[in-house]
Amino acid sequence: MKDNPIIIISLDGLGRKDFEFLKTLPNFSKLLSSSSYSYKVNSIYPSLTYPAHVSIVTGKKPANHGVINNILLQPGVDSPDWFWFKSQVNCDTIYDLAKKEGYTTGAILWPVTGKAAIDYNMPEIFANRWWLTQPMISLYSGTLSYQLLMNFKYGYLREGKNQPHLDNFSTECALYLLQKEKVDFLMVHLTDVDTNKHHHGTENDEITNALRRHDVRLGRIIDTLNSHDCYKDSTVVVLGDHSLMDTNKVIKLNTLFVKEGYITKDEKGKLQEPKVYLNNCDGSAYIYIKDNDIESKDKVIQLLKDYSSNNDDCLEEILSGDDLKNLGIDNNCSIMLEAKKGYYFSNDLDGETIEEVGEKYDKATHGYSPFKEDYQTFFLISGGNIKKNFDIGEMSLLDEAPTISKIMGTELPSPDGRVLSSIFKTKK
Repeated sequence: MKDNPIIIISLDGLGRKDFEFLKTLPNFSKLLSSSSYSYKVNSIYPSLTYPAHVSIVTGKKPANHGVINNILLQPGVDSPDWFWFKSQVNCDTIYDLAKKEGYTTGAILWPVTGKAAIDYNMPEIFANRWWLTQPMISLYSGTLSYQLLMNFKYGYLREGKNQPHLDNFSTECALYLLQKEKVDFLMVHLTDVDTNKHHHGTENDEITNALRRHDVRLGRIIDTLNSHDCYKDSTVVVLGDHSLMDTNKVIKLNTLFVKEGYITKDEKGKLQEPKVYLNNCDGSAYIYIKDNDIESKDKVIQLLKDYSSNNDDCLEEILSGDDLKNLGIDNNCSIMLEAKKGYYFSNDLDGETIEEVGEKYDKATHGYSPFKEDYQTFFLISGGNIKKNFDIGEMSLLDEAPTISKIMGTELPSPDGRVLSSIFKTKK
């Protein structure tokens, strides 16, 4: 076992306000007092779970690591596939480096790790087609023996993707790797808060209860590390990937493109290749224009401006050309849209162009510009050479992978982020 085990716990969907509440809870506050931390972490754009988690492990913007959205561009597909597989990441990750450095690696429901070279891998993936079953796709995409054992031992805890059952299951799977397999590089992805925010909004008792459950889960993991002497020199990282914002309306611009003749179907009702198509990133959206035709782009931009001015200025930003260059988004898109606060995007092709959220859509979501007000997430890191109770200040999600790789005694090639040198007691 390595002398410096590394444990990374991702609490999906936690923002600055959640961090302030976590500080009042026993296990989190105890860990915080021995950590360097920031509650001013800027996520990436679009600030979605899958691109963010790949940025966390690569230190690169989505355009540079390849995972530019949660979902693939699949026009007309009711439920598009997601970026599930490691083969879709086009650069090294910190778990690749850990393997090279001799660590025994584990991952519990970490996004975009399907078929990854991780010793104990339970990837986040779901059966997205009628002919697939969840056990089939999970076992195919991760470590067969480990997943079979975990489902035998702890499967009774799960109720599909429902929370808090899923995170309770994930926690037991993580504890098993620490107690029985002595894994010394472990990544755990917990989604209790994110799920409840989507369903209920950002401020209610369900979120408070989910944060309390996270504190208990964190306490169990820390207690396990403290009770096993081999983990006494562990580096423990707890982080968020993005925040969420409350929503009340959904923008469905593909219905506008249908009306304008940019999206058509053949006589059998099959969608033809769209001339213009929106692929949503929730709070933002990519617009793809066939052949990226300049004349068509100008017409679409004017169409969008007119539409927004007639609909509560619901499109906060319409970005194209040079405005896209430094965002780190998909290089193949023609236009990037940012929704006004309270709005988000859907790929739907039918119905009105704007609908109330109601019961059909999410009551809170993410994907917005990481620089929106009160939209930052958090990061904390504890270890033998890490300063205690040290406020890092404002930082980027992109800084996390370079810093963790430095602790392993190696480095990622050409990251977009920086090493957080200020957190170390002595120079590394």
